[in-house]
Amino acid sequence: MNIPFLIVCIYILLLFIISYFAQRRSAGSATNYILAGRQLTTPLITVSIVGLAVGGASTIGVAEQAYKVGLSAGWYTTAWGLGAITMGMLVAKKYRQLNITTIPELLGRYYDKKGMIAGIACQILIQLVVMSLQYLAGGSILCALMPEIFTLTTGMLTSAVVFISVTMTGGMWSASLSNLLNVSLKYIGIILATIVSVTHAGGLKNIEAQLPANVPYLSFFDGVGITGIITWILVLVTVNLSLQSIIQISLGAKDVQTARRGFVIGGLMMLPIGFVSALLGIIAKTMFPDVSPAMALPMTIMSLNPVLAGITLAALWAADVSTACSLLLSSATLFSQDIYKKFINPDLSDKTFLVVTKASVLILGLLTLILAMTISGIITTLMIGLSLTASFSVIVLFTLFAPSLCRRNAAFYTIMVSLVVLILWQAVPSVRIFPHVIYLEWIACIGTFLLTYLLDSKVITASECA
Repeated sequence: MNIPFLIVCIYILLLFIISYFAQRRSAGSATNYILAGRQLTTPLITVSIVGLAVGGASTIGVAEQAYKVGLSAGWYTTAWGLGAITMGMLVAKKYRQLNITTIPELLGRYYDKKGMIAGIACQILIQLVVMSLQYLAGGSILCALMPEIFTLTTGMLTSAVVFISVTMTGGMWSASLSNLLNVSLKYIGIILATIVSVTHAGGLKNIEAQLPANVPYLSFFDGVGITGIITWILVLVTVNLSLQSIIQISLGAKDVQTARRGFVIGGLMMLPIGFVSALLGIIAKTMFPDVSPAMALPMTIMSLNPVLAGITLAALWAADVSTACSLLLSSATLFSQDIYKKFINPDLSDKTFLVVTKASVLILGLLTLILAMTISGIITTLMIGLSLTASFSVIVLFTLFAPSLCRRNAAFYTIMVSLVVLILWQAVPSVRIFPHVIYLEWIACIGTFLLTYLLDSKVITASECA
């Protein structure tokens, strides 16, 4: 146990060294801290989006799902990749041309105040849900690493300390530069662990022979099903078009082409890695058929060579760090930029803005830790929370591509309908006429936006959206 733990400790030390140097680059202005001075290069944009997407849900969560349904769970991460490519090709250029910092800033510029306030609240809520899952995944890794020291709860607490500290230290520069280490580590570790695990298990044929016959474990489609796969793709394309943490990465690029290239290359890198994590989850089913699915992947890795186990566990934890840092920073930016500066202290200095943003990182980090204590089922929870981004995607797409159909009140009503749909979906089973809430969200949000166009006379002009 000492070798894997030592490797993870070395990784944490490297993170803090990177954050120290990032702090020097992020000093001087709020833009340096929250957008890396809009100087991120293509490689940094690439590792930032990969780091955000390939987190706890794409590793521990996919393995947990694969433990139950098989290889098709890997489509979750592939869906992330398709979403990133769509973002890069479709709207990255448009976002850069708007010269904004947050999604609610776009809402406040083109719509009414209540729409902007609703947007702030929903964006923060969505990101808190996603962020809380990183604590859950990080806790399960540390619990498997040293069960004599860490419980799931204390593992989550330790994860929270690292996530919050790294983010507070260097902001966007810290998140981006650390992702050079995180992404390299997670890809090398997970791929090597898979190769070694398959070899030790005697190959895929031998693995298949040990699996329960009633589940299509090695099918690319049957476990999750075509409908489930399409649902994931729809949800994650939606997310990539309008989630603040993703938009903030694109806005940190030094120019439009850099943002576009980074997202496309990052999306292509994501396409296969989910199936690698899924295969590890399947191997875990043969080795530990009766454990908690969330613990399956860490326990399988701990059965490997101690050095490889340490590298891979550090890689999985790196996945959590990269995702959590981006989400913490973007959530704090939403509060400091769109709540504190907009409504509480419009005349605050740049120095005070930095202090408020860093304090927000700490407070929101602690809030998500509390939320994480109540969550079970990583991907299921994630899919529900992310479905709220449908309203933002509808608003953004109409604003950027069909401004003549936009009305001042459209943002508020679309976001409110999105919330109502999600609440009804959870509380009233008879509403569930589609395989997933995301389908109903898109229909309801588009319908609301167009209905507002018919009934509201307060227009926004094409020149305003240019």
